[in-house]
Amino acid sequence: MLMLNNRFLYGKIRIGFIPEELPAFSSNQVRFYRRYSSFVFKSLAKTSFQRFLNWMLTREHIEKETIRVIQVKILPLRGKNGKGVAGKCNLAQGLIRIYPKTSKFCQLFRRKFGKKILHIYAKNRARAALIHELLHLKYGEDEKTVRELSQEYFGIFTKRLYTVKFQAFCIHTMVFSSRIGKKQVPLATRTNSLQRRAHSNTFKSKLLI
Repeated sequence: MLMLNNRFLYGKIRIGFIPEELPAFSSNQVRFYRRYSSFVFKSLAKTSFQRFLNWMLTREHIEKETIRVIQVKILPLRGKNGKGVAGKCNLAQGLIRIYPKTSKFCQLFRRKFGKKILHIYAKNRARAALIHELLHLKYGEDEKTVRELSQEYFGIFTKRLYTVKFQAFCIHTMVFSSRIGKKQVPLATRTNSLQRRAHSNTFKSKLLI
């Protein structure tokens, strides 16, 4: 059986950006994205998540040598379809990149659901993206399988971390069904309920890990 150190991925995570790209953004945006990337870095490095990744990689027989570096990118990226990209994986180089949501999206999200829920969404979006890209190392371009397994593994992680089923369900829904800024926001009712519960001390201690 493949055995990995519980935090072996920690040493592979880096915050990366291309300085030449920064002039295209305002100073406020750059400041925002720097804070965002630092927040995501800390979220991915959490011991609880590192242990979960160790378990997942062991289960999937993904060798650690195939993972060279995980870059937490400071600036967002849009795909050819115009939608924001959460992550990318270069199979040949063993390079994984995790991208942030745009500052505009985060402003709208925070205005609608509050700062605490935004933090929960941002860190778990990054975790789901990393799970997704790590699975690409084994399944290559089989996007259907990677998507299905990503949702399955992320669901397992949230159920472990958020012991109340309602909490885990809301986190999963936010990450995989969020449509903030569009005409419909299908998760609004559940997220508002989650936000109300976040004010209780017991719930707060579980969420702000």
